[in-house]
Amino acid sequence: MLFLVAFSLSLSVPSVVGQTEPVADSSYVAAVYEHHSILNPQPHVPLSRPAALQHVQKNLDIYEEQAARAAQQGAQILVFPEDGLQGFNFSRSSISGYLETIPDPQQESWNPCTEPGRYNNTEVLQSLSCMARRHNLYLVANMADLQPCPSKTSPSSNCPSDGHWQFNTNVVFRSDGQLVARYHKQNLYFEEAFDTPPQPEIITFDTPFAGRFGLLTCFDILFHEPTITLVERGVRQLIFPTAWMNQLPLLDTIQFQRALSLGANVTLLAANIRNDQLIMTGSGIYTPFSATYHHAHRGDPEEGRLLVARVPVLDPLWVGQSMATEERVVMAESTLSMASGYCHQESCSDSSHPKTASAVSSSSPTFVSSMMYDPFTFVFLNETEGNLNVCDGTFCCHLKYRQLPQGSSKELYALGAFAGTHTVNGRYALQVCAVVRCAGLEASSCGQEVEEAETKMDFLLEGKFGTKYVYPSVLASHLVLEQPEHLQKTVDGRVTMKHSKMTGGLVTACLYGRMYHLDNE
Repeated sequence: MLFLVAFSLSLSVPSVVGQTEPVADSSYVAAVYEHHSILNPQPHVPLSRPAALQHVQKNLDIYEEQAARAAQQGAQILVFPEDGLQGFNFSRSSISGYLETIPDPQQESWNPCTEPGRYNNTEVLQSLSCMARRHNLYLVANMADLQPCPSKTSPSSNCPSDGHWQFNTNVVFRSDGQLVARYHKQNLYFEEAFDTPPQPEIITFDTPFAGRFGLLTCFDILFHEPTITLVERGVRQLIFPTAWMNQLPLLDTIQFQRALSLGANVTLLAANIRNDQLIMTGSGIYTPFSATYHHAHRGDPEEGRLLVARVPVLDPLWVGQSMATEERVVMAESTLSMASGYCHQESCSDSSHPKTASAVSSSSPTFVSSMMYDPFTFVFLNETEGNLNVCDGTFCCHLKYRQLPQGSSKELYALGAFAGTHTVNGRYALQVCAVVRCAGLEASSCGQEVEEAETKMDFLLEGKFGTKYVYPSVLASHLVLEQPEHLQKTVDGRVTMKHSKMTGGLVTACLYGRMYHLDNE
C-alpha cells in the first residue's frame, strides 16, 4: 500500500525518443480494474479461516463480474489491484485467516482449478484459477502468502520468530487456469502483516499474445529492485497492482504511472484500489504512445472502474533506449523531433515556442519551501513569459516559458529544484525539476497540493541530471494527463521536456530523477 477526477481517456501521442511506432497488427487487449474493495471493518481482530473466506468471497464475486465484462470486450489479460481481496491494516497475527501457501510455479506445475485437491487451504487460489479458465484470459491478482522458512536456525535465513514468512504477493494465472507466476513484494510501505523477502525477486512470465511481462507492486515502482532490473533485462510490459494514496504535486497515481511508462519506455498495466477516505484512486493502461486511465473526482460515487484498451506489443530490442546514453540515440531523437515538427532549444524560432523575456532575470530571488516533505529551492514566475534558472547546490533547472492566463483570478507559479535524499515515509535519492502552481499567493504555499488551475503555459523545462532514470510528467487541471510534446535526453545527462497547446491549466510539470545508486548512502 502507498502514498482527485472520473476521467477515462484514450490518448494517442507521438513517438518518444528511441522508440519506433509499433506494427499495427502487433497488439493485444489489456484490462485493469480499479476495485472498491469490501474491507474487513476490524482488521486487527483475527478471523477464523471460514470467516476470512466469507469476507474474501464478497470481493471475489466482484472480480468474477469484472472478468466476465473484460472477456466480453476481448481482454486477453486482466489485472486486479493490491490488497483487493482481503484489504489492509492487518497485524501480523490478524491476517492469519487469509493466508494461503502459494507454491512456486518455477519449481512445479499446478492448475488449482483442475487439481484442487493437491493442496489444502487454497480456496482463493482455486477461485482465481477457475476465473481465468472460465473467461479464457490471463489473470493477475494480489493476495497474502505464507511460506515456511527453509531453516529457522540458519543465521542467514532472516526467519521471523514465528517460523514462517508472510508476503504481499502477486499471482498470475494462464488462460487455462495454470499458475504461472508468483511475486513477493520487495518494498513494503508500513505493512505490519508482511515480511520483506530475504532476496529481491525478479519475476516474469510469457504470453502467446504479447511476449514477456514483469511483476511489481505499489511502492516497488520507486525503487531499482525490481522495477529497473526488469527494464534493464529487456522486459517492456510491466504489471502493477497497487493501493496508492495520492500525493500531489509530484506523486499522484496517474501522474507517476504515466511518467514511469514514458521515462522507462515501457507499457504499464496499473490497477489501484478505490477508497475515498484514504485518497486512493487512479488506474491506467499506459504505453509510450498512449494512455487510457481513470482518476475519480471527489464526490463521485465510490465504485470500481474497468478499463480496457488495445495496446501495442513493444519490441524488446528497444528496451532502455529512452534512458540510453549512446550517440546514435541522440541522433535518432534529433531526426524524430525535426520530422515531427518539433525543435531543439537552440534552434526554436516558431511562434509556438516560448520567447525569452529580457525583463526577467535568470538570477531572480530564490526561496525555500517544503514540497513532498523535501526542501525545494524555488523561484517565482513573476512575468507572463521569461527565462529562469534555479539551483539546489550544483543541480540546476532551467525554464523557458510563456503563460496564457485564462481567467480573471491571479495564479502564482514557481520553478523548483531539489537534489538530495527523501526521508519521510520512505528513503530514496532524488534530483527533481518541477514547475508547480502554488496554492496561494505567498511563498509558503508553493509545493502544497493543488488540483485545479486556469493558466495554460507553453514551456521548455530542462535539467542536467546525474542519472539516466528521469521520469517526465505534465499534469493539467482536474488531474488530467498531458503528453509532453517533445522529450530529449543527451549523452551528458541533460533532459529537456517541451510542451505547448495545453488543453487545461497547468498544475505540475516535472522531471523526476531517481538517483538509485545513492539510496543507501
